[in-house]
Order: sequence, then structure tokens, then C-alpha cells
Amino acid sequence: MRIGFVGTGTITEAMVTGIVTSGFDITEIVVSPRNREIAARLANRFPSVRIAKDNQEVVGSAHVLFLAVRPQIAEEVISGLTFRAGQAVVSVIAATDRPTLLGWIKEEVELTQAVPLPFVAEHQGVTAIYPPNPAIAVIFAALGTAVECDTKEEYDLLAAASALMGTYFGILDRATGWLAEKGMAREKARAYLAPLFASVAQTAVQAQQTPLDDLRREFSTVGGLNEQVFDEFERGGGSRALTDALEAVLRRVKG
Repeated sequence: MRIGFVGTGTITEAMVTGIVTSGFDITEIVVSPRNREIAARLANRFPSVRIAKDNQEVVGSAHVLFLAVRPQIAEEVISGLTFRAGQAVVSVIAATDRPTLLGWIKEEVELTQAVPLPFVAEHQGVTAIYPPNPAIAVIFAALGTAVECDTKEEYDLLAAASALMGTYFGILDRATGWLAEKGMAREKARAYLAPLFASVAQTAVQAQQTPLDDLRREFSTVGGLNEQVFDEFERGGGSRALTDALEAVLRRVKG
């Protein structure tokens, strides 16, 4: 299988790294030359990666083609390319719907949308794809976990929820900053909180059959500190602010 990437940014670098190091059966990975630094880094690191002379060469040589350009330039880049009927095309372009993409592609391709996250480089990513496509799901399964969405509504919801990553780091930063304000070295605060958060997330993954609210109560002694923080968070409008933010992002995802 020959895989191609139009667009050579952070997500492309993460996906190429994950695919090659996963042992996934590929003949070659062809990347566009647009970001010369990243393209050169990938080609120097992995013998199976080749830099194409232009984006059209990527499209023409790929059995599975990934579109990974920034939304701001997507129309300009994609509209200028010639695709093959029936070609497997995967768009990882944010906030760009299928009708719009197909209008730019101007060919009857087999289009899948996906939301890969940077963690795919370490085979720890979870990637939502739509519509369900077993062949594409196999690629993302090699990079961690693939979640095939049955409807566009499901896909849009997961795309919106993916935007919580920045908020997660923001909460970690605020908590670390609070400890630093109280006199603790920031490095020591982070060294404690980051693994704590990671352990909590791992518990949620491992206890799939346990409702999350039950886990919250399990980790919150009645009248204890965890319960107090959550109650204060609720009274301060934290849950409402989070829900409102997700609703706003969902409206943007839907266009």
C-alpha cells in the first residue's frame, strides 16, 4: 500500500511517525514538499518516506490519500488537484464538511473524514472517523484506537469534544500556577499533578463499564476534599461554562 499526504504539518508528522513505527504494511509514504523542514525530517528519519515534487504527484501515486492542509488554504489547494474516481481519500481538515470537500475534489472518491490527535505518533491516539470504513479504521487502529461513527451527528459531537485538550492543559496550568503561588516550585507541582491526572484518565479507560459519575463519587469521600472541590466547581458555574463552550464549538463544527 502506498500512502500519500497532501500537507506536511504537525498532524502529518505524527501520523507518518505512528504508521512507520507501528509496523503497518506499507510500500511507501509520499509527502508533499510544502513544509520543507518537516518533509525533510521525515524522509531523513524513515527510508519508506519520499518527498514528492508537488501535491499532484502525491495524489497520483497514493492508494490512500490523506488531505492534511490548514482549513484556511484547503479550497485553494484541493481545487487545483486531479483525483481518481474511486480513490480512497481521508480528510483530516478541521471544520470542513463532506459536501464542501467533495465540491472541491470534483470526483467520485471514497471520502472518509477523521480527527486524529498528536498522540497517534506514540500509537496512543483515539481517532473518530466517518462514515464507517473498515480499511481506513485498520490504519487508525495501528495508531491507537479507531472509533467509527455511524452518523454525521456522532462525528460532529466527537470532533467538538476533541477540542477539550487545550482546556485540559489549561486546568493543569491553573492548578500548577496556584501551587506555585503558594510557594511550591512549579516544576515540583507539575511533576505531581501531571501523573495524577494521567492516572485518573487511565482509570476512566480501564473502568469502561462504570458510569463516570459513579467514579466521581468513588473518588470523592462524603464530606471530603474531592467532593468539596467539585461542589465549588458546580456552584461557580464550571459545568455550565463547559457545556456552553462545547455547544459553541459544535455549532462551529457543523458550520
